[in-house]
Amino acid sequence: MTVEIVIGISGASGAGYGIRLLEILNRMNKQAKMNATPAEKIKIHLVMTKSAEDIIRIETDKTPEDIKKLADFVYDEKDFTAPIASGSYRVLGMIIAPCSMKTLGQIANGISDNLLARAADVCLKDERKLILMTRETPLNLIHLENMVTAKKAGATILPASPGFYSRPQTIDDLYDIMTGRALDLIGIENDVYKRWKHQP
Repeated sequence: MTVEIVIGISGASGAGYGIRLLEILNRMNKQAKMNATPAEKIKIHLVMTKSAEDIIRIETDKTPEDIKKLADFVYDEKDFTAPIASGSYRVLGMIIAPCSMKTLGQIANGISDNLLARAADVCLKDERKLILMTRETPLNLIHLENMVTAKKAGATILPASPGFYSRPQTIDDLYDIMTGRALDLIGIENDVYKRWKHQP
């Protein structure tokens, strides 16, 4: 059975997290194809905000067009006719990486004025997994209360805060830690990052 997930990229700093997630999913699909296991295909639905496109140009050497090529389906943030805007279209869940405080606030308060927030709202109302890789520091009380509200509604809050026990050497290593954790949480098996092992 084909697995379908929604990847959202909002306008927070840290666009590389979302990009790396898309790259890893594409790599997993290629490996599955090489191993002749088409049932493991992961179909990727992508929603990027206009602010996210601006951040991609600022923070990376890639263009939004480069990123869109990494998804099977790409939607404009104002396209409410997209299948992922409806609960009748079944997906495994959604990861927003990074998740801005604006997007968090929209989700926590049920304000679906763009497709990114609407797709997240659909995941909550249909009790599907919603992973919010929040990216902001320091946090004010509004941010914290919105996180609590989103958590109570069923979202998983995954701050972009990588661990260092694996001694990451590159920025990609840091991205891998967080994207691997996000995939763990949504239920996709992966070996993206080095897991903790007790050293006696």
